[in-house]
Amino acid sequence: MPPRAVLVGLPGAGKSTISRELAGLLGLAAVDSDDLVIAATGRSIREVFAVEGEAAFRALEADAISTALREFDGVLALGGGAVTTETVRAAIQGAGVKVVWLTADLDELLRRMTGTADRPLLLEDPAGRLAELARQREPIYRRLASLIIPTGGRTPTEVATDVQRQL
Repeated sequence: MPPRAVLVGLPGAGKSTISRELAGLLGLAAVDSDDLVIAATGRSIREVFAVEGEAAFRALEADAISTALREFDGVLALGGGAVTTETVRAAIQGAGVKVVWLTADLDELLRRMTGTADRPLLLEDPAGRLAELARQREPIYRRLASLIIPTGGRTPTEVATDVQRQL
């Protein structure tokens, strides 16, 4: 059975946190695609990027997500760039799952990520890079989204309750 919901959005949108909150409300498990890659490789995302590069990471990520879309009955949070891989988009569409796009403005996303060093694509010029990621990814999120949920200025519980109501 595919996941009950797949959460997508830019880094800092709250995908991991909201997935756990939503899963709790639904009485299900939550999993993050980054954690699936870490479990499969025994290395951090930053290490995979540093040693093998982004393309290798995206291939590992696509495999983990494809498996989860077939076998995981819960709430699946995707890494922000997962949807940039065509096989991931095709797997999502083929699974027929509800895709929840979590949104927040760029200032809010940057504030949430202050002090984090585990986002390889945002190590240099986080504000400029995040704006570029938004420009590239938001059209993809929009095409995939079943629901668009703003997270700015709201608690994770408020957001998860909103998602639960709309699912």
